[in-house]
Amino acid sequence: MAAFTSDPGWLCWDPAPSKPRFVPPPGAVDAHCHVFGPGDVFPYAPERKYTPCDAGKAELFALRDHLGFARNVIVQATCHGADNRALIDALRSADGRARGVATVRDTVSDAELAELDAAGVRGVRFNFVRRLADPKPDAYYRAIIDRIAPLGWHVVLYFEAADLEERWDFFTSLPTTVVVDHMGRPDVTRPVDGPEFGRFLRLMEEHPNVVSKVTCPERLSKSGPPHYADVVPFARTLVERFPGRVLWGTDWPHPNMTSHMPDEGNLLDMVPLIAPTPALRQSLLVDNPIRLYWAGG
Repeated sequence: MAAFTSDPGWLCWDPAPSKPRFVPPPGAVDAHCHVFGPGDVFPYAPERKYTPCDAGKAELFALRDHLGFARNVIVQATCHGADNRALIDALRSADGRARGVATVRDTVSDAELAELDAAGVRGVRFNFVRRLADPKPDAYYRAIIDRIAPLGWHVVLYFEAADLEERWDFFTSLPTTVVVDHMGRPDVTRPVDGPEFGRFLRLMEEHPNVVSKVTCPERLSKSGPPHYADVVPFARTLVERFPGRVLWGTDWPHPNMTSHMPDEGNLLDMVPLIAPTPALRQSLLVDNPIRLYWAGG
């Protein structure tokens, strides 16, 4: 098996995150995280745009327990392309405590979809962030949706704020539940009540099938750690306006971070700032992800 060396300057995950002061409610779900390799077992994709340091299932599950979560939703990372073997292995090792979001091509076979479904995959991810993936024509994505819809899976969209206007018609035409990564990556230097974030709020208001992950303050913030205070108003707005349609996750192991590597204990301690009541925290961390990923067993 080929050896893999992470990109020069790659920031690896924190091996000793702090213990958060905030204790998640029983049954809480880390609804956005990844597994990378290890590359000598699950090789990274030839077409990848980055090579990470290894971050396998054992380390992910140790973080889950350290933070006080009960379950994970593991999202296929672009460095593995459409080779979902590392994801499937992690799901099968989780004793029912993990679900997955896969990446598939329009040529995926029925047998491959059945294997993914049996392992615990409940959605597919479409990445429109050009520095990470090469977006395809709409027809390519529609062909995949036609294949997954009978399974009851949903679509996860990763895009940047500027992409929303360009792809509005496509995004709003999707027939499944649509989960948006990281609040559509707003520019947090702009007003939370300004036109750019207002477009994302309109997406949520007009399309009840849309769910938002209020995740990745470390990617969006200009004010920086440990509090990422400039991100809080955006996430809190979504949690308070759409309490039944928000998810939270660590984004471990935080791929492609260049400024710093976040402390997951600090990230979890932000939850009471964006979900200020026990009822909102219950919806965000337990009820919403359980309904989306574990309904029906």
